[in-house]
Amino acid sequence: MAGFCVGVTGGVASGKSEVTRRFETLGIVVADADLAARAAVAAGSEGLAQVVAAFGNDILDPHGALDRAAMRRIVFADPAARKRLEAIVHPLVRAMLREQCAAAPGAYAIAAIPLLAEGGGREAYPWLDRCLVVDVPVAVQQARVMRRDGIDAELAQRMIDAQATRETRLAIADDVIVNDGALEVLQVQVEALDRRYRALATSPQA
Repeated sequence: MAGFCVGVTGGVASGKSEVTRRFETLGIVVADADLAARAAVAAGSEGLAQVVAAFGNDILDPHGALDRAAMRRIVFADPAARKRLEAIVHPLVRAMLREQCAAAPGAYAIAAIPLLAEGGGREAYPWLDRCLVVDVPVAVQQARVMRRDGIDAELAQRMIDAQATRETRLAIADDVIVNDGALEVLQVQVEALDRRYRALATSPQA
């Protein structure tokens, strides 16, 4: 049972997934908020029942699962609808992540939360012992998004602007990985943090 939990976050194309993958290779369990969000509204779940109660049966596909395209159309057109959906899904995701981290073997566990800053930060996740931000300059983000998605600079910038600012993310950070260089440099940073987290998790003050 892991009694120490690290939240990992970062902006689009910062390399969060690569960072958490490298922690996994060191034997650390990673609880993923994106996977938890899907599970929270899976067919037959209580979460999906709450979403249907709030938005009606039109958000279901013919098989009784959530029609994600229909749901996206609703929430992108209506900020109040997005907040209603988040009020249902976010508490379920937080509970799932906490349960998965607590049940994880090893000295500590990681909760990968892409929208940690946008979703209430440390106040929404008081059980996080540390917050690790994967940080890159905005210009690097933009270039990576353009290359990854095959889009122009304007659309890439809009995607970046839709998230919390770099400064807002860094404000909640206990630790920062600057991921704008070689993968070998990234590995060194991950290994150093792994040693730090193992030491913190086993200290009397943890």
